[in-house]
Amino acid sequence: MLLASAVVVWEWLNEHGRWRPYSPAVSHHIEAVVRAGPRAGGSVVLGQVDSRLAPYIIDLQSMNQFRQDTGTLRPVRRNYYDPSSAPGKGVVWEWENDNGSWTPYDMEVGITIQHAYEKQHPWIDLTSIGFSYVIDFNTMGQINRQTQRQRRVRRRLDLIYPMVTGTLPKTQSWPANPGSAASPPTPPCSCPQCVLVMSVKAAVVSGSTGPLQPPAARKNMPPSGAVKLPPPPGPGAKPLDGTGTIRGPVKTVPSQASRRQTSSTAAGATAGSPASPPGANGKTGRVALATLNRTNLQRLAIAQSRVLIASGVPTVPVKNLNGSSPVNPALAGITGILMSAAGLPVCLTRPPKLVLHPPPVSKSEIKSIPGVSNTSRKTTKKQAKKGKTPEEVLKKYLQKVRHPPDEDCTICMERLMAPSGYKGPQPTVKPDLVGKLSRCGHIYHIYCLVAMYNNGNKDGSLQCPTCKTIYGVKTGTQPPGKMEYHLIPHSLPGHPDCKTIRIIYSIPPGIQGPEHPNPGKSFSARGFPRHCYLPDSEKGRKVLKLLLVAWDRRLIFAIGTSSTTGESDTVIWNEVHHKTEFGSNLTGHGYPDANYLDNVLAELAAQGISEDSAAQEKD
Repeated sequence: MLLASAVVVWEWLNEHGRWRPYSPAVSHHIEAVVRAGPRAGGSVVLGQVDSRLAPYIIDLQSMNQFRQDTGTLRPVRRNYYDPSSAPGKGVVWEWENDNGSWTPYDMEVGITIQHAYEKQHPWIDLTSIGFSYVIDFNTMGQINRQTQRQRRVRRRLDLIYPMVTGTLPKTQSWPANPGSAASPPTPPCSCPQCVLVMSVKAAVVSGSTGPLQPPAARKNMPPSGAVKLPPPPGPGAKPLDGTGTIRGPVKTVPSQASRRQTSSTAAGATAGSPASPPGANGKTGRVALATLNRTNLQRLAIAQSRVLIASGVPTVPVKNLNGSSPVNPALAGITGILMSAAGLPVCLTRPPKLVLHPPPVSKSEIKSIPGVSNTSRKTTKKQAKKGKTPEEVLKKYLQKVRHPPDEDCTICMERLMAPSGYKGPQPTVKPDLVGKLSRCGHIYHIYCLVAMYNNGNKDGSLQCPTCKTIYGVKTGTQPPGKMEYHLIPHSLPGHPDCKTIRIIYSIPPGIQGPEHPNPGKSFSARGFPRHCYLPDSEKGRKVLKLLLVAWDRRLIFAIGTSSTTGESDTVIWNEVHHKTEFGSNLTGHGYPDANYLDNVLAELAAQGISEDSAAQEKD
């Protein structure tokens, strides 16, 4: 039976037939594109969220991952898991490989290990799910049952995978349109870009390196003219040397060889990246690429051009046989590579520049924000609340259940009619008492809820582990720091009619407190001060006011492991996205972004912060 709420994990199929999970950060990125619908373009550039995945693009229409430098295609899927399982709690189980780096287990394996870990089992045998390994929790080791070889394993916390609620489909296409019939095949296009795409596709199918002349191309070329198209370069292929022969009216200019070498090298620079998840079997990938239709190929071309721009590869206005003409920037990257491979002249220009900061602003130009008091806010170390026991706190949110239903407690995974299976420090309540949360109606052992509260911030709030409904006022573990905010006399892209709100976060390194992952250990604070930007519009000021509430509740930052650098015990963002790019949007953290303000309002609401938050702060 499909769940009413679930966490979404995006996965790709490896060469051994195993579905491998993308990281939580990548899954959030893919899910954001899916929720944006067709206006997002139908493709996901993975390098925008993880630089190690720069060669990869996901085409949501065909549900395939495409590797640009080898042409490898791999299926992807959008899978659902229980919110109380490992991905719903941000738990990742990993094993140490021969290189000394850590590799996450398949999602089903990680969930099985976490389930045994939560039940306080000393070990778990994975034979029942098809793996000849035993995980020993006492030594945190993986033992091969056949060879007795041991590897280290570890359990770490990461972002929680994205949550969805409502009726969940068993399968999903993009965009969702179940009532639409299959569209009739469209006639082939005769534009130069499509002729080149279809020519390369034909070369992949036939494996021929001889002349390729689709009918539409033959009409426009002299009888004696023929262009030799070499096969697409595989991993490790050498860049073109500019010696390809061309017969016809086109002559190779002297500088063309170096230009072709530049574009060819850049296109294959990331081949064989050790951090890339899929294999680099270019042969099978190119055959699979040949099965895509013209629309899917063009969509991959559009996404590939985004990667080229974001990674610093020059954009390519193309000179065709009849002179100079502009090409749609979205197709310029792939068109330039294809035309370069065909020996046609290509002119390179510089890409758009990354603009992180506004032009210099004098002190006299910086103004306070109307309707917002002060221009800065500080946080200090957390002050422990006294007086109420966990049982007294939870009593406000619970109703006792005299006759529990015949189902599992999703915290300890024991039946509600049986005593709680929690084996940690003993709460003072009886293990067989059952309670129902008053607003969402989910039922748990009260014993388990008290234990969960004791393992949290103990701030007087409780969050339902199933649906994430917040009871009370949720606070976080943000370390001490300062938040400044003011107006600057410049406009953001997409918001020409208003000034800009600049937010500056400053957090120094320090020592972790009792609420942090490793109390007493030092933590780092990279990249501070961090500058963020909002439009000075009505909705922009609303977002700022709610960000101030989030800052006061210590929910903007946390201490954990960076998803970009892998560094542990460092200050990280805490699931409320900020725009840190002022004058461009090459990294995905800038403007224009028509949905950003609505998205960040939804993220703040998920943390329990809405327009009535100010009133709750006073209570």
